[in-house]
Amino acid sequence: MPSSGSILGNPVLRKEDPGILEGTTQYYDDLDVAGLLHTAFVRSTVAHANIASIDTSDAKIMPGVAGVYTAADFDLPSVHGFVMLPVTMNRPPLAQEKVRFVGDIVAMVVADTKARAMDAAETVIVDYDELPPLATVVAALADGAPLIHEAQGSNVANAMGTGPIEGVLDDADVVVRERIVNQRVAPVPMEPGGIVAVPGEPAGGLSIWVSSQGPHGVRDEIAMLLGIDPALIRARNAAVGGGFGAKQGMYVEHLLVAKAALTLGRPVKWAETRSENMVGMWHGRGMVHDVELGLKRDGTITGLRVFTNAEAGAYATIGSFLPFFTQMMAANVYVVPKVEFNWQAVVTNTTPVAAYRGAGRPEAIHMMERVLDIAADELGIDPVEIRRKNFIQPDAFPYMPNTGLGATYDTGDYDKALDAVLEYSGYDALRAEQKARRDRGDRVLMGVGLASYLEISAPMVLTKEFGSVEIEDDGTVTARVGTSAHGQGHETAFSQIIADTLGVSFDNVRVLHSDTDEVPRGGGTGGSRSGQIGGSALLVASQEVLAQAKRLAAHLLEANPDDIVLGDGGLEVAGVPASKLAWAELAAAAKDPAKRPEGVAERLQHELDFEAGGSSFPFGSHVAVVEIDSETGRVELVRHIAVDDCGTIINPMIVGGQQHGGIAQGVAQVLWEEVQYDADANPITSSLIDYAMPSAAELPSYETYNTVTPTPLNPLGAKGIGESATLGSTPAVHNAIIDALSHLGIRHIDMPCTAERVWRALQG
Repeated sequence: MPSSGSILGNPVLRKEDPGILEGTTQYYDDLDVAGLLHTAFVRSTVAHANIASIDTSDAKIMPGVAGVYTAADFDLPSVHGFVMLPVTMNRPPLAQEKVRFVGDIVAMVVADTKARAMDAAETVIVDYDELPPLATVVAALADGAPLIHEAQGSNVANAMGTGPIEGVLDDADVVVRERIVNQRVAPVPMEPGGIVAVPGEPAGGLSIWVSSQGPHGVRDEIAMLLGIDPALIRARNAAVGGGFGAKQGMYVEHLLVAKAALTLGRPVKWAETRSENMVGMWHGRGMVHDVELGLKRDGTITGLRVFTNAEAGAYATIGSFLPFFTQMMAANVYVVPKVEFNWQAVVTNTTPVAAYRGAGRPEAIHMMERVLDIAADELGIDPVEIRRKNFIQPDAFPYMPNTGLGATYDTGDYDKALDAVLEYSGYDALRAEQKARRDRGDRVLMGVGLASYLEISAPMVLTKEFGSVEIEDDGTVTARVGTSAHGQGHETAFSQIIADTLGVSFDNVRVLHSDTDEVPRGGGTGGSRSGQIGGSALLVASQEVLAQAKRLAAHLLEANPDDIVLGDGGLEVAGVPASKLAWAELAAAAKDPAKRPEGVAERLQHELDFEAGGSSFPFGSHVAVVEIDSETGRVELVRHIAVDDCGTIINPMIVGGQQHGGIAQGVAQVLWEEVQYDADANPITSSLIDYAMPSAAELPSYETYNTVTPTPLNPLGAKGIGESATLGSTPAVHNAIIDALSHLGIRHIDMPCTAERVWRALQG
């Protein structure tokens, strides 16, 4: 929280915003590149088929066309979806012999304008021998179902879990069971995907601008697949208009554009259209949980058994591993003595599934919070009390919920967040109002939903990051960090950390990121890691620069290093403010051998790869209030109150922004969003006419608050916040809807809880 005289913990306005608001910030599609060619992809119009032939003859003679390519023209290896998955389901960049989903790329056209490229692509004729399409996991697992990847020998991409746990439900007085669907959704970033590739920059290599969450990773994969030294590829982000997990890593389109640029010796751009984005960009979620929760009659949890089927889509990507995170988080914030959690990811003839805000963790929390509310209803216990009874207590941390789940929680105080959200929401008054409405027989039903959640941030291998800090000749500071911003306010938050540590002006800190020439390595941004891991890297680097500068200042001012303190724009002797040196003077002195003492480098600079002590576990509690028209089934969210704990807060305004965004995406999944396919695996939500994404007009003003429980795993004490509110909002709103209907005997409705679904439940 804010400290006296400190810029940390205060709502500093974002450095990034003026350029965005004024329209001067450049995205990759704004770049003025001489001689630029444009790309259009020919995508499969059928979900599952052998390719009998591809006729590109007409496209090749169209005006302005520079090249038309199929798999036969580009000798490119298949793309491996994730290191822990079998190579038998790798994706050819251009479909070879077979297409596996509507949107699979069959051919690529490059022309001097985008319009000409698209016109030429329309003339490519593909002859398909159609195969039975598998639109769902059920269809893919059915006896006699065709194999989408013959070499795999099965339509199961991956399977893991705890295995059977003996007596997992034996101690229960009551077992509640439910099938809980976490439907597939589309990320829909404001800016779709894209890339610009310029050959010969550097000499013999390639320069790319890519709309990505981590250009270092994109560079490395392109280099590997093209057989190029990574040093010969410079990868950068221009501004990036949102990612939500779906812009993590390399897409096959990136590889194809890079290959075309090298082949043609000219710059090539691909700018994804919205309709392409809806079928080509990885989808998220897509899990079905069969859940059994055992409890004593007083509400004490005794055991949990889950089997999860996850949609992988047509090619196995990181999405085929994400249920492991669902497994890790299955116990949520509760003491669950026995947990059996097993899962499988299944390929279907649909768009591949990968990370989306929360990536496996929201699915676990939604599942647990829904089944816990079902249990509370069955046992006649208030949702608050059943949660409070089962919370892990503060003195239990660090806490390992179950050896088979694979997580160790760092810190938590779940009662504190719950108490806060009950107070801020006026929970008792809400329950009184609900009872009064029911007693009156009001047509408009009121529901109050509660959810307590746990999130894992910087999961697994995401606990390490590069950072460097240097004092420039003019006394300003240049920082370099391996995280990659796409709307989170990194430059602002990181500048606050450095300005606070070095006592320099916030405006005199420059943060460089997302450029492989400026930053030697970096893990990019994902898993809510950037503030705690990248920020800690810059904090430690700043502290080391300060220590060097204090040794230098002590030598020059003939003082004890312990007496050197931060002053206005530099360092001074404690109690003697006239005896001081500005940062520019210190930088100049460091470069002068006559002034530099032994042990001080000639540059006031430090760089490191910071390694956290492990993943951190943010948490919180949300309350949602809904109204439902009992005659039409229409649901309106009228209040949403969130209390989220992300440890130490660097900038509360940025934290609040992340809370708002996370809530919006969680609410949208409950009420509106769902990717749908017909029985032939044709997408029927492939535009924003059909895919129900809300605007701000459909959402209330959120009430957001925080508790602060620092983690000991990094020097900032910070935890992630980017995904947390999504985990809390989805089950809170879903629980509120069922709460409004529970007195009518309605136990569960699958998301999205559209007016039609709610109306049908009411008619039942």
